[in-house]
Amino acid sequence: MQPPVVYVATSNAGKLREMEVLFVAAPFTLARYADYVSPVEGDASYAENAALKARALHAQLRAAGVPAYVLADDSGLEVAALDGRPGVLSAEYGGSDVPWSERRTRLLAELAGVPLGEARRARFVCALHLIDDTGRELATHGAVEGEIAAEERGESGFSFDPIFLYPPLGRTFAELTAREKNQVSHRAVAASSLRAILRNEEPPDD
Repeated sequence: MQPPVVYVATSNAGKLREMEVLFVAAPFTLARYADYVSPVEGDASYAENAALKARALHAQLRAAGVPAYVLADDSGLEVAALDGRPGVLSAEYGGSDVPWSERRTRLLAELAGVPLGEARRARFVCALHLIDDTGRELATHGAVEGEIAAEERGESGFSFDPIFLYPPLGRTFAELTAREKNQVSHRAVAASSLRAILRNEEPPDD
């Protein structure tokens, strides 16, 4: 019997790859819905945006006659010296069509003169929202603390990873292996919580 498919509300290939690893042991497979139309996101909270995207994809699948599970993520970078910006608007920082490399350059420019260390505290935040094929909804949240590096470092990851320094390992997220990042990231924390909820709902083995 084939495992059920969970459609992910994203057009970000990097994010989907991370989720595939984080949920590799889950009793389902992840996929993208080719006709997914992303809704206009708000600026209130990650949780609200994740729910908005999940509900939009759920409705689109229903309209197409495909009752299925959906999973959505909303995440962002919060920098203490910038009063929490870019935060929930991370994906719009500098403009919705601006390449991530330019966003990273702009953020580093905003922090010019701010000394390395505690003064450049930052954190990544992630909210996950799952809707099953009956319409029931589950939500989880995760965060990871770090600092903004002086310059870009590393070739892996995506978004702000090359400038997000993870002090316990002394490297940016873009310098970590996929395995290392998927053990400590904000998305890993939120995914772990969601897996725990789903695992506890599975019927016990006979």
